Amino acid sequence: MTRETWINAALALGLLAVPLWAWVADEPFTITLATKVAILALAGVGLNIALGLGGLVSLGHAAFFGLGGYAMGILAAHAQNYTPLMEWPLVVEGTKSMPVIWLVAVIVSALTALLIGALSLRTSGVYFIMITLAFGQMLYYFAISWPAYGGEDGLSIYVRNGFPGLNTLDPIQFFAICYVLLILALAFSARLARSPFGLALNAARQSPQRVETVGISPYRLRLLAFVISGAITGLAGALFADLNRFVSPSMFSWQTSGEIMVFIILGGTARLFGPVAGAALFIFLEQALGGLSEYWHVHLGLLLLAVVLFARGGIIGTLAGQGARND
Repeated sequence: MTRETWINAALALGLLAVPLWAWVADEPFTITLATKVAILALAGVGLNIALGLGGLVSLGHAAFFGLGGYAMGILAAHAQNYTPLMEWPLVVEGTKSMPVIWLVAVIVSALTALLIGALSLRTSGVYFIMITLAFGQMLYYFAISWPAYGGEDGLSIYVRNGFPGLNTLDPIQFFAICYVLLILALAFSARLARSPFGLALNAARQSPQRVETVGISPYRLRLLAFVISGAITGLAGALFADLNRFVSPSMFSWQTSGEIMVFIILGGTARLFGPVAGAALFIFLEQALGGLSEYWHVHLGLLLLAVVLFARGGIIGTLAGQGARND
């Protein structure tokens, strides 16, 4: 086992140990923070597939995060108000079932990623960044001007959605759901990176011309990676909205896209557990420094600058004694 493997195992066990300790110590707020780390790390895992494996710097992944959140909010709102989501040509009811909501969130996010990716991936570099940002902002302003679901005030869900056999209102049980989904996403990401598709995607990131010479389309590789990335990020958005029992247009904002990218940069781009380390550090700094000053992001910016300049492998790369994975 490599040093990075031991670090990954320590992060997985640490993320599990903290809420278990908090559960024994009757500290529900700490469990909620750990749940937030797991959900944001899941969003980072999604982006890391596009950014780390495919080299796609997207500033519009908040679009999928927000779509997942609104999929949860809309379905749950109709269920709690006992009004159908659609009455013609078919009657479609709302639902409070987490598995159904997750499925809808993943499908909607994946289809939107397919549309956005099909258009955005015809460009590259800064143009790709700006187009993805533009799509995210379009959805942000659409959500603000959508009064049926709260507009700029957002939408509140009074009772957390249900999962068969579990009490999701119990913080430790809801954490368990999010933690298991995160581990499954990490296992999927690891398998994907070692698969022929992942190897071809990595090759397309490094040398698209060589990939084309062997008859593989870099565009199709990147599009599929973008769709998978959007689907996972949409699932994280549904969980985040369920955690807060509230969804708002801020989930679509470019700041949300930037924060998800910060998780990856802090933890280590293309590192399997990079999003986990980055999200944990981000939440820790938010809690430790947020009470001292409302300008705690200045300290985060300095830390991010230090990582970019002196530790391009991120936290995990530095601890593992390795350089940037993408060099």
